[in-house]
Amino acid sequence: MAVKSAGARQLEEQWRDILSVHARTMCEIDRVLHPHGLGASDFEVLDMLASEAPREGDQCRVQNLVGRVHLSQSALSRLIGRLEKDGLVERSVCVEDRRGVWVALTRKGRDLHAEVLPLQRDVLARMLDDAPA
Repeated sequence: MAVKSAGARQLEEQWRDILSVHARTMCEIDRVLHPHGLGASDFEVLDMLASEAPREGDQCRVQNLVGRVHLSQSALSRLIGRLEKDGLVERSVCVEDRRGVWVALTRKGRDLHAEVLPLQRDVLARMLDDAPA
């Protein structure tokens, strides 16, 4: 059996610290956003749409979100479907490329994002300030 070097052990500890901070932060975001009907992944999609399509009526291709959220394409599609059912986003087919799908925040989605943004940012500030360096 190979003996781990001090450097390898330190890398493992750093990695586990990162995973631990991530898990605790995601759980805390879920807890804080739950009363608003959102989870951490829901918020991430709303937040990305708010930054990618900042003005009302702006749209973003779903494909542009795939690489930025930590969900499979099918899981992202299901999440967007739930957000659409809740009236937070609208989907439409890309006229130029029928395989492409556009997604846009609705007024309700923009309002909810604006309402919960400070809550999510507060969790990030608290959790990441306490994170090991």
